[in-house]
Amino acid sequence: MSQLEFSRHRRLRTSASLRSLVRENFLRLEDLIYPLFILEGENKREEVRSMPGVFRVSMDNLKTEMDEIVSLGIKSVLLFGIPDEKDACGTEAYHDHGIVQVATRYIKEHYPEMIVVADTCLCEYTDHGHCGLIENGDVDNDSSLELLVKTAVSQAEAGADIIAPSNMMDGFVAAIRAGLDEAGFENIPVMSYAVKYASAFYGPFRDAADSTPQFGDRKTYQMDPANRLEAMREAESDVKEGADFLIVKPGMPYLDIVRDVKNNYNLPVVIYNVSGEYSMVKAAAQNDWIDEKAVVMEMLTGMKRAGADLIITYHAKDAARWLKKQ
Repeated sequence: MSQLEFSRHRRLRTSASLRSLVRENFLRLEDLIYPLFILEGENKREEVRSMPGVFRVSMDNLKTEMDEIVSLGIKSVLLFGIPDEKDACGTEAYHDHGIVQVATRYIKEHYPEMIVVADTCLCEYTDHGHCGLIENGDVDNDSSLELLVKTAVSQAEAGADIIAPSNMMDGFVAAIRAGLDEAGFENIPVMSYAVKYASAFYGPFRDAADSTPQFGDRKTYQMDPANRLEAMREAESDVKEGADFLIVKPGMPYLDIVRDVKNNYNLPVVIYNVSGEYSMVKAAAQNDWIDEKAVVMEMLTGMKRAGADLIITYHAKDAARWLKKQ
């Protein structure tokens, strides 16, 4: 066999220590952002039916939730609010007493080192479930921008560290950036949902956020899953308009898009490992079809390999526990 010439790739895999030495990508606690669903009312801690292990909590139960998050070493949370009352304009999204604003103030007072990312959208707050104002049966882009700016400014006033607009209106980054600057929040970064697809993987989230559209769908403003070049146009617009982070959503089916965004834009890239991805893993694990820890850690590491700097994930608590044991 000495006359054969071939590479000995296995030399670098002969032991766990050697494999660790040459490992190219690592998942860190600092990479994880945990989504939180905050309910109005009292004494509420409701497990989301389609998302085992994920809870919607009222303000009086937020301390218990935050204590656990801090104890696990998670550094960032993404806040979603579920109001008691909704209307056509999503008024509760931008009131100073809105549930996200109240939760933000509480977290920043009691856990000042925690990074609070505020989801900036209207869908959880409108009675029709869409992400903007409805005119003539469709979501009106430009009038919706005004309310999104009001929402972003109110969230910044409450103490949010990062504004994360998820509405996919044209010009939403430019409008929010201008509104924040005018209000004196020029140092608050915008984490744009730059590339957000009209995905079937969002189903369980709509159970959690009570945000299912009451008519039609969101395909006129969220992207067609078949499109790749369009994602680059969307990301480029947001970069020019002043985005500080770029989110790709969903995660696993769009790793090629994550890599494209990473290769083309010199900004932190965030991947949203969405509810449907989470729920499928949980369901398989509960049926003993997969090794949950191995699958989750492989999945999240794969997102890092694809180019994600940060990962928004409902697996964050479990991943944090596993990382701390390594």
